[in-house]
Amino acid sequence: MSDIQKWDVEDAQFWENEGKKVANRNLWISIPSLLCGFAVWLCWGIITIQMLNLGFPIPKADLFTLGAVAGLTGATLRIPSSFFIRLCGGRNTIVFTTALLMIPAIGTGIALQDLNTPLWVFMFLALLSGIGGGNFASSMSNISFFFPKKQQGLALGLNAGLGNFGVTTMQILVPLVMTFGLFGGEPMELVNTSGTLIGKIPAGTDAWIHNAGYVWLFFLIPLALVGWWGMNNIKASHVTPGLPSPVGSFSIITGMFLIGFGTAIFGLWLMLPEKVGGSGFGVSKWIVLPIVIALTVYLLKLIPGQVKDNLSRQYKIFGNRHTWVMSVIYTMTFGSFIGFAAAFGLSIKVIFGYQHVMVDGVMNHDLANPNGPSALMYAWMGPFIGALIRPVGGWIADKMGGAKVTEICAIIMVASAIGVAHYMKLAYSSATPQDYFVPFLVLFLVLFAATGIGNGSTFRTISMVFDKEQAGPVLGWTSAVAAYGAFIIPKVLGEQIKLTTPENALYGFAIFYAVCIVINRWYYLRKSAEFHNP
Repeated sequence: MSDIQKWDVEDAQFWENEGKKVANRNLWISIPSLLCGFAVWLCWGIITIQMLNLGFPIPKADLFTLGAVAGLTGATLRIPSSFFIRLCGGRNTIVFTTALLMIPAIGTGIALQDLNTPLWVFMFLALLSGIGGGNFASSMSNISFFFPKKQQGLALGLNAGLGNFGVTTMQILVPLVMTFGLFGGEPMELVNTSGTLIGKIPAGTDAWIHNAGYVWLFFLIPLALVGWWGMNNIKASHVTPGLPSPVGSFSIITGMFLIGFGTAIFGLWLMLPEKVGGSGFGVSKWIVLPIVIALTVYLLKLIPGQVKDNLSRQYKIFGNRHTWVMSVIYTMTFGSFIGFAAAFGLSIKVIFGYQHVMVDGVMNHDLANPNGPSALMYAWMGPFIGALIRPVGGWIADKMGGAKVTEICAIIMVASAIGVAHYMKLAYSSATPQDYFVPFLVLFLVLFAATGIGNGSTFRTISMVFDKEQAGPVLGWTSAVAAYGAFIIPKVLGEQIKLTTPENALYGFAIFYAVCIVINRWYYLRKSAEFHNP
């Protein structure tokens, strides 16, 4: 497809005659590419469950670390990804970042063929899988340029919501493909009962866990080709006026990604213990995250030439207070969705898959629960609902106003998070935790639904508050900040499970949601607000 020179979708005649067809084609190629990005990024939430079932000699708390590593990298890579479209063009960016996902997919397949693969190898692969997380920022920024403001709630909701189906697709597909020798290789024998969407698989059964990596090549290879021939770069002055060659674009993306990888690795080094390659300093995550974000933004600004000039222009979003307000509100919705999606399955396994009994006066949490639910049978449900309902959230927000819908969702999130915490506490102190699984599951699904609808409504708010030039970078930036939920939530849950108080994590999240209600009302629902119910 040729590069587009003229692009004015706010002109109704241009939109009907030319724009709509081009925009929809780019949207429907973008969606499956983003879907695969989410799948590769968050596959560790399912892989770690099966690693436990197969007896990989890695402690449970360290398995939570793999999801957290992927979460931190994916979020950090969203910072440079926020600016790729204006620097490198939409087609160049989406095709190249989709193709890069083949590297962690192949590496994961190789590493999972050996029970004795060291933890650091898996951490490195989790780090690389963060590319898939970064892709969200560039994808959303790209689609925002293709549609008029009045349709952005639905268009962005479709891109994000159906793209987020990568989480659900992965959670259904990966357990299934591990049940047979799709790519050959030697199987491993289940030590604990596993499961798929259709039922439990008993211990002693063979499992091909390495298929969890290789299977994504079936999709990534054709998507890279279809994207190259079917997508467009927009060379108009308000999108990518100085479009470089494809090779030049790929070089810029690679260099900016390396900066993101470098700062993410530095942050992990500050936090992690020496036994897993960290500094041993144990610096608090609440200190490390601002350092990583600020350092990434600063180092990107040091890139010389056209990149520096273009970034200086885009960095004007940081002088707008609404960028920071929406970063917080978007974190409440998308940050919760992506964080819970990363930790939901492993939380079910750890809390309900083991009996919690007193042994010699000490509470023991390592005795397998034969009556516990299979995490792999239920882990897909929450992300499925949250992703499915997201376009609905955008559509409702187009009718009711984004801020009003966001407030309603936040209230539901507070109530459901408190309910989940209550049943978590009961289950983690019971020899029969399965007794509390149904209310836990129902409330968690309500929580997922609220994050999905609220996420759709925030897209509407951003598209109305910011002008066309800033809306794309703001969408990318806010999604970058929010994506740290994929790091924070698994990390906090892992820490609280280690302290035997998993419910405290959910109580903390509920407090954050309540704060977001106040912020949203102050800035967007007061009668005297600069933007009322955008």
